[in-house]
Amino acid sequence: MSGKIAVNSKHTGDPKKDHRGYAETMTGELLDQLLSEPWLKKMVADIRGGNERQKDNLPYICPHYSAFRNNHRAQADIIPETFTFMTCVDVDEKELVDKAIKRALELNQDECSDWKDLVLRIEYSARKKVHIYIRIPKGFTIAEAQQAFCAEIDVPYDEQCITPERFIYVTGRDEEVYRSPHWLEPLSDEEIAELREAYLQRGLDVDGRKLHGTDSLRPCHLERSREISWTSQAAKPSAPCASLSRDDNAAELATAESLAKFDLCAKEAGLDPNSMDIWGERNWHSNLLAVLSVGVGKLMSREQLFAVVGERLKNYSQTDDCRTLINYFYNNYNADKGFMNAGLREINAKAQQMQSQDQTDDDELEADQTTPGPSYSGGELCAKRLPQGIKDSVDAVGPALAMPVITAICPCIGALATGVKLDVHGQKRGLNLISYIVGEFASRKGDIDPVVDAWMSEVSAVDELYLMQEAEFRSKKKAAKNQKTQPEEPKLPVRYIALNNTVANLAERLGNVEGKHAFSFTPEADTVAQKWKSSMCDFSVMLRQSYDGSKYDREAKSADAVSVHIKHLLWNVTMCGTPDALYRVVTNYTDGFQSRIALAQTPDNTYSPLEDKPYVLTSKQTERIQQIAHLLPLINGEVVLPKLEAKGREWLEKIRLESMMNDDRVKARERFRTCVTTQRMVCCLMLCRVCEQLIQKHGFNGAEMQLKQNPNLWKEMLLKVQTPAMLDTYDVIADTLIDNALYFFRDRIENAYRSRDYAIRNERRRIGKNDTIYERLDMEFTTDMALQHSVSVNGAGVSRNQVRQMLKNWKNQGLVVQTEAGRYRKVS
Repeated sequence: MSGKIAVNSKHTGDPKKDHRGYAETMTGELLDQLLSEPWLKKMVADIRGGNERQKDNLPYICPHYSAFRNNHRAQADIIPETFTFMTCVDVDEKELVDKAIKRALELNQDECSDWKDLVLRIEYSARKKVHIYIRIPKGFTIAEAQQAFCAEIDVPYDEQCITPERFIYVTGRDEEVYRSPHWLEPLSDEEIAELREAYLQRGLDVDGRKLHGTDSLRPCHLERSREISWTSQAAKPSAPCASLSRDDNAAELATAESLAKFDLCAKEAGLDPNSMDIWGERNWHSNLLAVLSVGVGKLMSREQLFAVVGERLKNYSQTDDCRTLINYFYNNYNADKGFMNAGLREINAKAQQMQSQDQTDDDELEADQTTPGPSYSGGELCAKRLPQGIKDSVDAVGPALAMPVITAICPCIGALATGVKLDVHGQKRGLNLISYIVGEFASRKGDIDPVVDAWMSEVSAVDELYLMQEAEFRSKKKAAKNQKTQPEEPKLPVRYIALNNTVANLAERLGNVEGKHAFSFTPEADTVAQKWKSSMCDFSVMLRQSYDGSKYDREAKSADAVSVHIKHLLWNVTMCGTPDALYRVVTNYTDGFQSRIALAQTPDNTYSPLEDKPYVLTSKQTERIQQIAHLLPLINGEVVLPKLEAKGREWLEKIRLESMMNDDRVKARERFRTCVTTQRMVCCLMLCRVCEQLIQKHGFNGAEMQLKQNPNLWKEMLLKVQTPAMLDTYDVIADTLIDNALYFFRDRIENAYRSRDYAIRNERRRIGKNDTIYERLDMEFTTDMALQHSVSVNGAGVSRNQVRQMLKNWKNQGLVVQTEAGRYRKVS
């Protein structure tokens, strides 16, 4: 037996005839015939082609009821007994569509899910968004079912979709993503009776609406959320329960007390508890931060604040992010090394000012202050705990330049250990690193040069032989200039490549390294900026591809020109220079080059006295560095470091929470590659530790023999050197890298994103006087308004015919649509 549903099948091309108040009862078979109509398919195509007016002519379905009195779609004409126990979730953000579909299908098939077999149909909307029809679980209202399901698939909850007479435009069978066998299947009499009884127990009508004369009831899923303990970070909000908690009265009383206490907090802070300063139209994170700023500390316990958020921010309170953020804040807000953000420091200060108001809470504060904060927050590395080679490099420049020299030599180590591939987030890649050491002139950047030379001395010695052969070839070629037989040009794998080079020469060098890492170093980054100039884009692309070890091709028509086809571009680079030079090297802030660079900054030595014994690289330090550098090329293979991966994920989550607390999108974006870069750098340090342990146990010659005889020995040792002391360096390096990236590039990235030329924000690049007029006009405007703005921009000589032609061009370009004679509406 086929089920029935309320449908409006009347469509018309005449905008004066509005049938949106009509809804007839239709069987599933007739609905399928409607969904298969060719004209419906054409209407959807026209809408997606830009004809927005057609949308109002689409047929629609009323998912909540199968019939209305007199076929009139209105809340007053609802027939409660025809309730379908079905609703439709409308996902109206394009970037969330794919995720919502995937998650809905996963929940529908998951045996442990509360939504198993409750997804009935999924279809694309006219604008390529998505409609998800779901069965309403037992005891849920329309609103509660949608709130719970949206929380599960992690999409915003649309309060406009929950009205009982709500309609949803249909788009046809071709737009269906999924259809359940139970779609429109009528429920049995026993099922319907059970569902209606669950409503009646809550004081609701048979269709889940409030009975006349009853007060509004608290959504049952909020009660369930209290039962499963809000304060447990491991607990996950599940679907709403079918019946209310037994402790209804106690829960109601506790919530009322929490709300009263919150109101008192707001008044103490000089705010109106119901003001827009707290509950304004902002994003959820900003609202939560405002709540925290009022309620945290002495006057509000964690449980009380959870109750307030659950009552005042009902939609957001059911998400994992909300619960995690509140717990994270309460665990860290007053720790010695907690949030280093000005906004959160202000909240901490407010909590401290409330100290005298409640002695009991004072004791809790003292207990909280003993809780240790994060291991590092921009701290310093302990040189004594660093492995051989790294420690010697730091000793050669002094502790003040520890981070700059480590950042500079990690690309050297990654290039030397060219056979090592590290698993980061499931992807195995080489230790590809790009670093830039920023410092003002005379800030001791030059002290890093001899350290880099020490690490690359063995590679340099081999390259010198190759360069001698190239010089010999050039002299032979010059001597045989006019002869018929020319000497053959050798393809020599020079790995220490000078940056003072042309694009073609550099591409040729990189193509000849025989699958090993090349390395480049410059003590003056202006060498790059001056040499490459207009080719800076090529330089940026090469480095970006080398970071991921991507494929690199360079075609040339001429037989004499350089053509290269590199399967995996492996190229590590270290640059030193002033901030000015940095901005000349990194000229684009949104192409991904900036986020791939590991930045370190030399300390400000403007007023520092000259050391009595300046730091220099000694022969002993050079020897110890060269021992490690000699062993690293003998290490080959792929490795998975679970503890390092876990540390990286922990740091990522910490930064994610901090950036969400402050709506810091730039920091949130920077964290991704900072995590990968830091894991690679820490792996470089760990490889040096492995080499050090082998030297200590077997001597230098014995260590070399061990690595040759036991190819997997280094993997076993590398897993063991994931010690807490070694993993602690992760936080120091990661915090330093992201702090420096934000210090030098935050403003420039934000300005780039705000630019009208930024591709993501602008499908059409607007340049010219007509575009200035377009920007000035309201979303809906008339021809006269366009004429007025044209005169103000172009002068009094503008004619009405010119304005009409401008509007015609805008219509052809899809920028505006004409709503009626002389009236237009912008499409965007």
